[in-house]
Amino acid sequence: MRLSVLDLATAGGGVTPRDALLGSAELARHAERWGYGRYWFSEHHNMPSIVSSTPAVLAGFIASHTERIRVGSGGVMLPNHSPLVIAEQYGTLATLYPGRVDLGLGRAPGTDFETVQAMRRSPDASERFPQDVQELQRLLGPARPGATVRAIPGEGTEVPLYILGSSLFGAGLAAHLGLPYAFASHFAPAELLNAARLYRAEFRPSEALEEPYMIASMNVFAADTDDEAQLLHATALEKMARALSGRSVDRSDRAETEAILRSPVGRHAQQMLHFSAVGDADAAAQQVSAFAEASGADEVMVAMNVADLSARIRSYELLASVLVQDEAQTVVGGAAAD
Repeated sequence: MRLSVLDLATAGGGVTPRDALLGSAELARHAERWGYGRYWFSEHHNMPSIVSSTPAVLAGFIASHTERIRVGSGGVMLPNHSPLVIAEQYGTLATLYPGRVDLGLGRAPGTDFETVQAMRRSPDASERFPQDVQELQRLLGPARPGATVRAIPGEGTEVPLYILGSSLFGAGLAAHLGLPYAFASHFAPAELLNAARLYRAEFRPSEALEEPYMIASMNVFAADTDDEAQLLHATALEKMARALSGRSVDRSDRAETEAILRSPVGRHAQQMLHFSAVGDADAAAQQVSAFAEASGADEVMVAMNVADLSARIRSYELLASVLVQDEAQTVVGGAAAD
């Protein structure tokens, strides 16, 4: 099975931002050795427990600590940036680490309304997303005679682009442009199957990709025992419920935590974590395999929003021990090769 890592660079609970980022480098080294194909970061802003606000910087950091695993964004929230700046950033990465850089693109802001304003994001930025993606393709593509604006470095690197989404919009756009598609089912499970069907049905071959290629993400909480795995899952669920409630709740206050979990916010958090593999190595691997089969995903990207680095490392190790047969697995462009 083709497995990859989505790292949220989780802090909190005594884990500082520096701890979280150094831990990401350690986890990436292990993931590479265990045969994971990619290591992506998602762009979030103004979230104290998620310190992945600059995926380009983090991708370079991980690339410098590894040798072959692909690095990149899952994804850059393109409406927050100009295509030229992103082409320069990822073109620089591709120049330094040729053949290893991915550029996943989303159209959501990745934050709250006040932070959107602080980023000087245009109110209609999301509406230009398809045009911005195509502009990025041109900037990263071959040199164009007469072009007055060029991405230097970036031009000619042809960094592979991936459309990210959690709705039918992204699926349709990826199909129309002939690009690989990644669905954020680790927190937005509702439209996964519909998006997968739409993407494959409407896919148009392109210079970038001859056949559809879909990545689907899910949460994995694997541990040596089922009880340990259930505790990790419960920790992540409580963390999400507290974040959604907008209330600062002491984890030791069990009464208030339980009240939040029983509330509509708590039920919403449970729905968001619907696609979660929980159990020992075999149980978690069976759940991931069933998820891949049901969704038709060509690749599963696993996430684990828990700050405990040792628990995350062990979870990814256990999963790979069952599902990854070839430790030399590589993932290239919009497709994968074992």
